Amino acid sequence: MGGTSDRALARTLLERHGTTYAQECGIRLRNTPQPLYQVLVLAHLLSARIRASVAVASARALFEAGLRTPRRMADATWQQRVDALGEGGYRRYDERTATQLGDAAELLLDEYGGDLRRMRDAADGDVTELRGALRKVPGLGPAGCDIFLREVQGVWPELAPWVDGKALQGAERLGLPEDGRRLARLVGEDELAAFASALVRAALDRSVVDDVRGAADD
Repeated sequence: MGGTSDRALARTLLERHGTTYAQECGIRLRNTPQPLYQVLVLAHLLSARIRASVAVASARALFEAGLRTPRRMADATWQQRVDALGEGGYRRYDERTATQLGDAAELLLDEYGGDLRRMRDAADGDVTELRGALRKVPGLGPAGCDIFLREVQGVWPELAPWVDGKALQGAERLGLPEDGRRLARLVGEDELAAFASALVRAALDRSVVDDVRGAADD
């Protein structure tokens, strides 16, 4: 890499590929119930063995169909959820996922009044407890939890730096430190979510690695 420093490489990665999946999906993330729920839905879809672009398109289709809150999701029919997922191209897992989304919305309404901030408050800064609560959401396995926490660390700063295993794979491919706290020191605090997403893109797509190395060496 021509002696490129870790900081310069991180900056190049961030500038060229530093878009969170929430941003790609059109979610304007704030610490308010609706966007937080939308990120949860997106994390659920991204955690399946399906292309990220399809998961993003399917989340968009759900939201465009009006299913932007737990109440709207729960009140929709199973077929409406299936149809929206199909519109986004999410066909391999659409029937099971439609059921899980409905069940998850019901749990959030029953346990937290549809507000994920209440889940956060109940954890009282204990990230392990928060992750455990997320694991109880139907369809949200370990990967889905990591995606959600990675995406929301900008508005829930007690999580930062949240650099999950997939992001660390991207760091390894780029020759960057394979340690979350060392990686976090390469960028600004407000850039962590975007940086982590960029690292994930490097893990998923070899062309991202080649692009960043090429640009950093120029």
